[in-house]
Amino acid sequence: MPKKPEHPQTEVHVDVEGRTLRLTNLEKVLYPQTGTTKGEVLDYYARVAPVLLPHLAGRPVTRIRWPHGVGDKSFFEKNAPAGTPSWVRTADVPTTGSRGPSRHGDTLRFPIIDQLATLVWAVNLAALELHVHQWTVDEDDEPVGADRVVIDLDPGEPAGLHECCTVALLARDALAERGLDALPVTSGSKGLHLYAPLGEPLPPAETSELAKEIAEELQAAHGDLVTATMTKSRRRGKVFLDWSQNAGSKTTVAPYSLRGTTRPQVATPIGWDEVEAGAEDPLGLEQFSMAQVLERVETYGDLFG
Repeated sequence: MPKKPEHPQTEVHVDVEGRTLRLTNLEKVLYPQTGTTKGEVLDYYARVAPVLLPHLAGRPVTRIRWPHGVGDKSFFEKNAPAGTPSWVRTADVPTTGSRGPSRHGDTLRFPIIDQLATLVWAVNLAALELHVHQWTVDEDDEPVGADRVVIDLDPGEPAGLHECCTVALLARDALAERGLDALPVTSGSKGLHLYAPLGEPLPPAETSELAKEIAEELQAAHGDLVTATMTKSRRRGKVFLDWSQNAGSKTTVAPYSLRGTTRPQVATPIGWDEVEAGAEDPLGLEQFSMAQVLERVETYGDLFG
């Protein structure tokens, strides 16, 4: 995958696993603070694809696009846009509510990013962030149900990643008491995400209720540090356990996705030893860059696998 070209060029044609793709504006800076170009973003996604794609497979993908780079206007995109190649797999999914996909009402035509060519196509449209539901669709595009529970740990200033690590350990224990093993992922923004795989798919309403139960339990026991309340004014200095991302209509940024932050940070799977280090030391854990993530994958493989 081409990186920043020596001379500005408007487009190149590349072969990606038998698909010819036209990549445009590779020299365009998408992260002004670091000078990171679209070509470098494409290079990151192509190199991280072996560990990213398995976590996108079967999941409708909502993209957040920054056509002119972070700091400028962005927009969410759920439907596959006009001009989507015929070889891109799409799923016509009924519009979702809190209880999950419904067979009533309109449908959304999501792309399913299950191959490298589709990933490169999406990122070439300046889709920096890739967000997915906790439920999947089968080969016939029928919604199956949630195969995991997610808890988003969102710190309210002046709380930060250090406090998130402390709360993550509490949430891990609460999930373990329910027979669920949690996997930690830095959000790439401010906090942490915890994912707990399920033995069998469940309706989103049930996983939402489970996550809410844990959030309220920890709020009751550690009210000085944890809140389960969405009201932003009540989050200051605390870690908000956002259980609502399990709703059928909600999405969470995928592991290994870039974020539209001022610097190109990545939602990064980590080990519990790193979470413990972050809980012990305010400087023990930080968000990771593209280069750091690629080094980690080479060293550790897929910690979310």
